[in-house]
Amino acid sequence: MQWLWDQPLSWMNAAWFTLGALCVLGIVIFFVTYAIYFERKIIGWMQFRKGPNRVGPFGLLQTVADVAKLLLKEDTIPAKADKALFIMAPALAFIPSFAALAIIPYGMNLQFADVNVGFLYYVALSGVTTIAIVTAGWASNNKYALLGGMRSAAQMISYEVPLVISVVGVAMMTGSLNLREIVLAQEGYFWNWNFLPQIIGFVVFLVSALAELNRTPFDLPEAESELVAGYHTEYSGFRFAFFMLAEYVYLYAIACLTTILFLGGWNPPLPQLAFIPGIVWFILKFLAVVFFVFWVRATFPRLRVDQLMGLAWKALLPLAMLNIFITAAGIHWFGWGG
Repeated sequence: MQWLWDQPLSWMNAAWFTLGALCVLGIVIFFVTYAIYFERKIIGWMQFRKGPNRVGPFGLLQTVADVAKLLLKEDTIPAKADKALFIMAPALAFIPSFAALAIIPYGMNLQFADVNVGFLYYVALSGVTTIAIVTAGWASNNKYALLGGMRSAAQMISYEVPLVISVVGVAMMTGSLNLREIVLAQEGYFWNWNFLPQIIGFVVFLVSALAELNRTPFDLPEAESELVAGYHTEYSGFRFAFFMLAEYVYLYAIACLTTILFLGGWNPPLPQLAFIPGIVWFILKFLAVVFFVFWVRATFPRLRVDQLMGLAWKALLPLAMLNIFITAAGIHWFGWGG
């Protein structure tokens, strides 16, 4: 797909690019549909339950039935809500999440856009979703939704700081924020991957990413025990589905970024295994990260708000800063990176 950007603009190139975008959209929607299914099955397995097993063979159509139910439900808007903002918020949450996928390199030449500051592009777009969640809480004219929106703003802004700083060490070792160049710098044996010299940054990135995704144990903006589902309390039907879709699209993006930044992207763990296509290695690493996220949800209880904010500012931010100094020392004395 990358070669399209090097060609003169024409109707044929535009048609191929549109077809590629539709294929990616289909893949992402398929991932979201069955990520929900496998999340429920994995959590059920870990908690000695069966999970979905009635609708379709092995319960494979359960999520399809859930999506159909959401699409067929009545679309309600509270009488005193700000209707324009209420309608705009779900789209404002989903559109940036899908646009952020444009810079993901699945292989050497398998990406839509080769951006020199690919990671910063993702951070800029993901920040828009914070605005969408706050907008949804405010426009609902509901105190629970407003509190959920404010919690989300505080949480996502707080954890975005260590998330970005945790990647500085990778940028220092690679000399670039271009995602394809970061993968190319990790060629060779698996000990050349960034997760070993950047183990502190790797842990900070994973924890911050879970909080950015509002995933358990950091799902305070959606804490149904005290906020009745939080910022999307007043949403129903397909508008609620857009919020859920955005959450799982960001899960897809974070799993891809973790694979690229720390796990070698499409590179095999050993050069002797290079005969296996790179996209296979990328998918295996991607699925391992997704499984880890589901595992965390099945294992840890929800944090309190003070614990949530304290972890970001008192633990993750100092660790991310420490990682920068350790990386600088490693580059200077041990020749880390290129």
